[in-house]
Amino acid sequence: MHHRHTLAAVAAGILLTAGIGATIPAGAAGTSTPSASTPATALVVNTRWGGHATFDRLVIDVRGAMPPVTVHQTRSLHYDGSGKRVPLSGKYFLEIKLSPAAAHDDAGRSVYQGPRLLKIHLPALKGVALTGDFEGVVGIGAAFDTKPAYKTFRLHSPERFVVDIAHPTVGCRT
Repeated sequence: MHHRHTLAAVAAGILLTAGIGATIPAGAAGTSTPSASTPATALVVNTRWGGHATFDRLVIDVRGAMPPVTVHQTRSLHYDGSGKRVPLSGKYFLEIKLSPAAAHDDAGRSVYQGPRLLKIHLPALKGVALTGDFEGVVGIGAAFDTKPAYKTFRLHSPERFVVDIAHPTVGCRT
């Protein structure tokens, strides 16, 4: 009886080992670091913007898979970590948070090429700032003179998070 249990355990171990070996993708054996083209943590590498006929667009470029993103309207922007107020002029602000994400590589070097703090002169968008790269959260802030009416979406290949902000409606112009 004891011999049958031992044989069953050995057979199960062989099948388990064979099953594990079969799940390793071809070409992956011996690689211990993720490919540089697909980092394990999403890297926020740039923020850019453009003016269009009826809206302004803010684009956040990401290397790797797009992480969850939250967008909140707020009365003011603050730097993550220090809590100091971000010196962007405006009456309304959007706080955009990507997490889990980083704007630096594993060695601590910045990979972010976008503006750290910049005044912008578009009909809706008046400024943009990197508000944080702290504890797995990257923050981007945007400033406006009028309450922003916006929509967000994702674009792929390459990965980007987009915020379209409608131009403010103004009375008749003469």
